[in-house]
Amino acid sequence: MKKVQILLAALLVITVLAACNQDEDKKTGNEETVTSVETMAVTKGDMIIKHTEYGHTAPGANTPVMLQAPGEIKTLEVENGEQVTEDDVIATVQTQIGTQTIYAESSGQIASLQGEEGSIATTEKPLAVIIDLNELTVNMTVTAEATSLFKEGETYPATVKGNEVDAEVTAIDTLPNDTGLYPIEATISNKDDKLLPGMVAEINVPEKTVKDALIVPTEAVTEESGNAFIYVIKDDKAIEKKVQIIETQSDQTAIKGEVKKGDKVVTSGQLTLTDGSKVNVVKEG
Repeated sequence: MKKVQILLAALLVITVLAACNQDEDKKTGNEETVTSVETMAVTKGDMIIKHTEYGHTAPGANTPVMLQAPGEIKTLEVENGEQVTEDDVIATVQTQIGTQTIYAESSGQIASLQGEEGSIATTEKPLAVIIDLNELTVNMTVTAEATSLFKEGETYPATVKGNEVDAEVTAIDTLPNDTGLYPIEATISNKDDKLLPGMVAEINVPEKTVKDALIVPTEAVTEESGNAFIYVIKDDKAIEKKVQIIETQSDQTAIKGEVKKGDKVVTSGQLTLTDGSKVNVVKEG
């Protein structure tokens, strides 16, 4: 009889523990995951679609230093990279008709210096080139369609090695080169000498404008199986909203959908969200 009582007591304990575990499991299952997200507000306005072209910088002007007669370089007063002003002495050359003094015909920087004292200089090629780096030329080649976006004399925003500058278009060729592209030249100021010839220049020109559009950060838009959607925050939950993409730029996207100006859209943390997920907004933009 005593053994039976012990057995019944043991079964009762097991039953109680099992019930407690089931209650705990239910509680755990009912706890909803809260996702930390960052948001930004939907804006409304005109979005300018930009077209980007690339070119390379070159000296604004090149002045070759030429000799009138060949001869031996007696003195060389400059070196590559040195800054000269107009009428500075570049070199003296002993020729058959006497000593010739070579002067700088313009101000700028010495480049491509040929020869040294005691060597022979000829009239066939420049002794040096004086380059003007205060103003650089940007050389681009664009398609026939892109030429219509540029206007001679107009200034467009440009970026060269992280430096934002203004580029004024000075020439648009009406004939294509050997590759079928059209050369365009622009000038940029370089008075602080931050830029050098040969650098890549990125020039942005307006291509078209989307009027009165709902605009969201591009990172807020998720595309899946041909559909685009965003998450709008409402009552601490992420509500999935299907949208139509009108135009996309690198940082902004114009959309249509059941969204209004001022709505808070998720820009970070949305990859793990589903419709109705609870969220904690840790940063608002």
